[in-house]
Amino acid sequence: MLGEYPIEGRRAADISASVERAVGAGELEPGQLLPPMRELAAMLGVNPNTVAAAYRTLRERGVIETAGRRGSRVRPKPATTSREMTRADVPAGVRDLSDGNPDPALLPPLARAFAAAAEQGDRQPVLYGAEPVEPELARLARAGLDADGVPAGPLTVASGSLDAVERVLAAHLKPGDGVAVEDPGWGRTLDLVPALGLRTLSVGVDDEGPLPDDLRTALAAGARAVVITDRAQNPTGASLSARRARALRAVLKAHPETLLIEDDHGHGIVDLPLHPLAGVTHHWTFVRSVAKAYGPDLRLAVLTGDTVTVDRVRGRQRLGPGWVSLLTQRAVVRLWADGAVDGPAVAAAYRSRREALIDALAERGVSAHGRSGMNVWVPVPDETGAVARLLHSGWAVAPGARFRMSAAPGIRITVSTLTAEEAGPLADAIASAVGPAPMRSYV
Repeated sequence: MLGEYPIEGRRAADISASVERAVGAGELEPGQLLPPMRELAAMLGVNPNTVAAAYRTLRERGVIETAGRRGSRVRPKPATTSREMTRADVPAGVRDLSDGNPDPALLPPLARAFAAAAEQGDRQPVLYGAEPVEPELARLARAGLDADGVPAGPLTVASGSLDAVERVLAAHLKPGDGVAVEDPGWGRTLDLVPALGLRTLSVGVDDEGPLPDDLRTALAAGARAVVITDRAQNPTGASLSARRARALRAVLKAHPETLLIEDDHGHGIVDLPLHPLAGVTHHWTFVRSVAKAYGPDLRLAVLTGDTVTVDRVRGRQRLGPGWVSLLTQRAVVRLWADGAVDGPAVAAAYRSRREALIDALAERGVSAHGRSGMNVWVPVPDETGAVARLLHSGWAVAPGARFRMSAAPGIRITVSTLTAEEAGPLADAIASAVGPAPMRSYV
């Protein structure tokens, strides 16, 4: 059952730590069955309640899952096995299109904005007990949300999209609850959910967003929350169409107790309209990050939602970091007020780079997807082989395993810095690495 690895410990904390170390080191593999609690208690000479407490801790940390009489197993994607580690080293001289970063040339300079924010801070120092949200940031953010049809609701600020998603999930769910996630989807979210002790339920994606039938199935299977990317979905570039948004609202309307989390991290770098789902369920949040358009290191996202959810997030924040730096918030206000980013021009630049590669691949008989954002998703029959062959040809791309659970294999190519001259040679290398493929869905 456990191969050569012995579980050790006399206390619950020691037993759970022993299992987690083994999972992290690969000595206990995903899907491996653990001993029944009474059997392990006898082996270790401890009370069965001690083992039960250890297993409970492991479940809450997302390391194992328990299925009644079928026993406890190491999770298929345990929290200690980060998807970020599923990457190839990029040797010198290889063109790196695997990192998912925006084009630095399209990001605004930050010095003037932070200097102005610092001067304001010198005049009016921020002290403990200050309001956690800069009023002008809230005003400008709310105006943008209103223009995009996002329902009215209280507003707060988090340290980026993932921080917001984590806080919202923790505000409503308990270990063992199910969360419907996009597949393929953002690898950090796919790691975060089990790290919180929650269960992931796969929802397929096409160019128009999550598939309604898959979402319906996940909700029927017990998903209490769903995380949906509105635009620039990572890794596929999917963007919610008006038709798909109507279909998803109809599904969610039949499950009004579902916690809906929408991530609009593509705001400012896409030229497709927003079709929000917010407001169709009792508890909802809409998250808008500045990372892709203004710079990842700003670590700032605006979050709005229903009153109960936002109040819970604010309350938990007060017990931890307290607030997101007002210096950063004021710098973002200055960037917005100065029009530091020409959104349509940035969106057009990313669109031309995506389309150049997708069109070049189509000419070579290779199907690819990328309706918005800075990534292109290419379905492949053999992920590992395709990544290795492309690396040998001088191109580094991201393996699809970082972004999927049960979805078909693929590779993600970040085109944010791809030049027009590179599109043809890259398409040649991809076609050689994966072979021509018929048009297909990546669901």
